[in-house]
Amino acid sequence: MRSLAVFYSRTGVTKKAMHSVASMLRCDIEEIVDQKERSGIFGYLKSGREAMMKSIARIERAKKDPADYDMIIIGTPVWAHNMTPAVRTYIMKYKEQLHNVAFLCTQGGSGGEKVMKSMQELCGKPPRAALILRTKEVMDGTDAEKLKEFINKLR
Repeated sequence: MRSLAVFYSRTGVTKKAMHSVASMLRCDIEEIVDQKERSGIFGYLKSGREAMMKSIARIERAKKDPADYDMIIIGTPVWAHNMTPAVRTYIMKYKEQLHNVAFLCTQGGSGGEKVMKSMQELCGKPPRAALILRTKEVMDGTDAEKLKEFINKLR
């Protein structure tokens, strides 16, 4: 099965987790590029507000066509108990090309379950697998067992 791991990451936590997924699954990977500047404290605050409002973002066109893949693993950080505007936009834009999906989110606090439900509703299909990781476990490497279980569900 040909798989693609796509993700958005503001701070690098989700990026790290998704690179682990892509490496373990030996699949292609693509970062969703938001054209809005989101760095610093003001970027953090504006981003959380936009996530709560379920805003969409201006993202760069995907380099890899999701229709070419059997499964798309979508990764997002949790912002104010919501998925990021960039991931929301990606799903909306490519929804018809997402044959099978799996979800991964990273969170510093809580909200992952809500994000998983929202992603499923937006995609219009249940995920083959879903994984919520805490920022701390991604950064200190204690996420290995959870990642292994997630990958096994995808194979």
